[in-house]
Amino acid sequence: MLKESEIIQFIREDMSSTKKRFARVGQKYYEAEHDILQYRMFYFNADGKLVEDKMRSNVKIPHPFFTELVDQLVQYMLSGKDGFIHSDISELQERLNTYFDDEFIAELSEVIRGASSKGFEYMYVYQNKDDRLAFQSADCMGVVEVRDKETDDGCAYVIYWYVDKIAKQNKTIKRIQVWDENQTYFYVQEDDGKLVKDESEPINPRPHITYKKDGDDAIYYDGFGFIPFFRLDNNKKQISDLKPIKSLIDDYDIMACGLSNNLADFDHPLHVVKGFQGDNLEELQQNLKTKKIVGVDEQGGIEVHTVDIPYQARLVKMQEDEKNIYRFGMGFNSAQLGDGNVTNVVIKSRYALLDLKANKLEIKLKQFLNKILKVVLAEINRVNGTDYQLKDVKIKFNREIMTNALDNAQIEKIDAEKQQVLINTILSLANTLDDETIIKSICDVLELDYEKIKGKIDSLDEVKQNQIAQEVLGGDS
Repeated sequence: MLKESEIIQFIREDMSSTKKRFARVGQKYYEAEHDILQYRMFYFNADGKLVEDKMRSNVKIPHPFFTELVDQLVQYMLSGKDGFIHSDISELQERLNTYFDDEFIAELSEVIRGASSKGFEYMYVYQNKDDRLAFQSADCMGVVEVRDKETDDGCAYVIYWYVDKIAKQNKTIKRIQVWDENQTYFYVQEDDGKLVKDESEPINPRPHITYKKDGDDAIYYDGFGFIPFFRLDNNKKQISDLKPIKSLIDDYDIMACGLSNNLADFDHPLHVVKGFQGDNLEELQQNLKTKKIVGVDEQGGIEVHTVDIPYQARLVKMQEDEKNIYRFGMGFNSAQLGDGNVTNVVIKSRYALLDLKANKLEIKLKQFLNKILKVVLAEINRVNGTDYQLKDVKIKFNREIMTNALDNAQIEKIDAEKQQVLINTILSLANTLDDETIIKSICDVLELDYEKIKGKIDSLDEVKQNQIAQEVLGGDS
C-alpha cells in the first residue's frame, strides 16, 4: 500500500500538473469566473510612476457563453426519451433498466458536463444497500491516478479526495480515500498537515463490498477485482471545450465592459471655463453641480463639450465575437437572426455544429459506457446464472432537436394522403389479387403486424362459419 508521505506527494504533484491547471480554468469559466473579474486599470502619475486607477469606472461583468455551450451539449446528448442502452433480449433489457435508470442518467449528465468543461471526468461504482451496483460521478479535480510503475509495491491506485468542511480558524478538513483492486483506505488531513487514519470509519481499510448472510451476524467481504473508477475523456488530449474560444470570450467581456465604462465615465459633459473669478476649482465644480451657475469676467466664457463614445464599433466587434464563439465553440445560437422563414431544414442547419460536436463526444462516450456495461453484465450473469455478452447490448443515442409544428403538420398530412392513395390503389385491384395479398399489402402500408391481423380475421371467419352452421341446423329442425 502507499505510505502517507507518498499520498501527499502524489496529491501535490497532481494539483500542480498542467492538465489539472487547464481543468481548473475550464471549471472557473463554467461557473462564470472569467479573467475580466481580475481586470485592473493603471496610469502614470505626475512623478512618472505606474499606479492603479481606482477613480475611473471599472465594470467587471462576465458573459457566461461557455456555461451555455456546455449545458447545450449535455442536454442534447441525453435528449432521447427511450434511453440509450438497448437489447433485443427482453429479459436482459428489463434487468438493464434497473441499472441505467434516471439516477444513472443524472450522474452521467454530471460526468459529461465535467468532461466538456474540464477535459475529463470520472464515475465510480459501489455496492448499494440493495446489494446491487450503483454509480456516482466524481470530480476530476479530486481524483489522482497512480500507475503501477510509479509505486514501490508495483500496484496501481486511485486517490480520491474532497474538502469535507471548513473548521475553526478557517482550517480545511480533507477526506482522502486510497482505492486499490480490493479495498479502500480512509485518511483525514487538516490543511496541509499530517495524514492520519480516519477514525470515523468503523472498517479501515474497507473492502469494496461488505454484506451479511441470512441468519448470520458476521460481516462478509469481497472486492471488485479492479479499481472502480471510470474516466470519460473529452478528447485524446483531455482538453476542455473552452480552449478554442477562451480568447474570444475574454475579448467579448473587455468590449462589453469597456462600453459600460465609457458610458459611466462620460455620462456628463466637459465644461471649458475661461476667465474664472472664483478662488479655487472646487468652488467651480460645486457651482456646476448644485447651482448650475458659474461666474466669469467680461473676457471669459464657458464651453460645453461631449465625448463621442465608439458605440457602433464596439457593438460590431461584440457581434463578431459572439458569432465566432458559437462557431468555434460548435454550439446552437438561439439569438441567430434569419429571414423569418424558420423551417425544419433551417432549424437542422443551425444544429449542424452542435450535432458534429455531439458525434465526436459520442465516440468517447460509447467507449466509457462499454466499460461500465462489462461490469453490469458480469453482475447480472453472476446473480441470474446467465451468460449475456457485450454483443447482446447496443448503445444508441437518439438526440432530439426543436421542430416547426406547422412543418410537422404538413408532413403528417402528406404522409396520410400518400397512405390513402396506396390503399385505394390496392383495393382497386381486389378483383385481380387474392384476399391474403391485399390484406398483407395494406398491413405493410399501415405498418401493422400481418400475423396478428391474420389471426384476428381467421377467428372472425370461424365465428361466422359457426353462426351459419347453427342457422342451418336450426332451420332443419
